[in-house]
Amino acid sequence: MKQFGTWLAVCFSLFIFCSCQPKEAKYVYNTGAVYGTLYHIVYENPDGKDLHKEIKEEMQRFDNSLSTFNPNSTISKINKNEPTTLDPFFLKCYTKAVEVSDATDGAFDMTVAPMVNAWGFGFKNRQNVTEQVVDSLRAIVGYHLIKIEDGKVQKQDPRVMLDASAIAKGFSVDVVADFLRSKGCKNFMVEIGGEIDAQGVNKNGRVWVIGINKPKEGMALDNQELQATVELKDCGLATSGNYRNFYVKGGKKYAHTIDPRTGYPVQHSLLSSSVMASTCMEADAYATSFMVLGFEKAKEIVLNNSGLEAFFIYADDNGETQVWSSPGFKNKIKDIIE
Repeated sequence: MKQFGTWLAVCFSLFIFCSCQPKEAKYVYNTGAVYGTLYHIVYENPDGKDLHKEIKEEMQRFDNSLSTFNPNSTISKINKNEPTTLDPFFLKCYTKAVEVSDATDGAFDMTVAPMVNAWGFGFKNRQNVTEQVVDSLRAIVGYHLIKIEDGKVQKQDPRVMLDASAIAKGFSVDVVADFLRSKGCKNFMVEIGGEIDAQGVNKNGRVWVIGINKPKEGMALDNQELQATVELKDCGLATSGNYRNFYVKGGKKYAHTIDPRTGYPVQHSLLSSSVMASTCMEADAYATSFMVLGFEKAKEIVLNNSGLEAFFIYADDNGETQVWSSPGFKNKIKDIIE
């Protein structure tokens, strides 16, 4: 798959930190490109075998399900109203997507695809967006316009399309993590385009430590500034932000996060949303949802959901950068960098 949407590695701001002191345990390192981004995978395999070939095959199977850039994928066939068998990857992703949509009052919505495409952040060319265009698109966007019955997708309107880019990258991390577990790996870190699952410890016997970038526009990948570092163990972590994937037209900035309820790019004080959850798929979906909802509503959801922890970077009324973390997230922070 070339990419899942307009998100790239540059859209999701996380870097991996692990000590390089030699130890007895043999850890395998796999890196490469997939889904239009980069991946870094580190794992301790009990039999010492390099699993890179099998991991890439698993990624390809995932691509065949949820890539809108793969014309033969399950999701592409659904978008083209072609007959297709709903594979386990698609079904699991769709089920979680609906759950998050319900929990966020529609701020997360896989049917947002036509809007994302129109604004130039999807899998089709950008349109000249007008109020009339947005109004017409709102008629075919809404997660209640689609459902699964008897193993088949039922649409209220054939123009409804799905885009999994706000959840699939995190899900792909889980898929690789599950594969490693199936091979007996207990200590590993999987990072795909900035979304992460970390289990056990690194080769020094220490908890994995992850860096969260400052949301600064124009920052090169090799010149990142960190906002915080956090310990990550036995959970997923995803970050969403509008400071990399955007464009300026007519002197106005258009960010890649589209509110499916209004049809317009979001404009609010939340600059970056990092979410911890039991799975990276869930963390990814909520991180995107929170960028739609904004700081206050996102904070309310986190504090009322025991399965979520979050770290938000936002601008206060004076335009100054501030940070907020939920209690569970705060306990895992190693350092806050001014």
